[in-house]
Amino acid sequence: MGTAIIFGLVAILGIFALIGALKNRNVLGLIFSFGTVAVFGFFSVMTFIKSGFPE
Repeated sequence: MGTAIIFGLVAILGIFALIGALKNRNVLGLIFSFGTVAVFGFFSVMTFIKSGFPE
């Protein structure tokens, strides 16, 4: 379950990076931050769905 929490935190930091890349009009940063949010967000959400919340 700790992995899902870490993935969620990385996805949240990726959202901040995505906003920063949009403000600076940094295309490469935009691509990498979007990929980070997509991959880590997906794994975080699917881990929560598969394993559920801890009891």
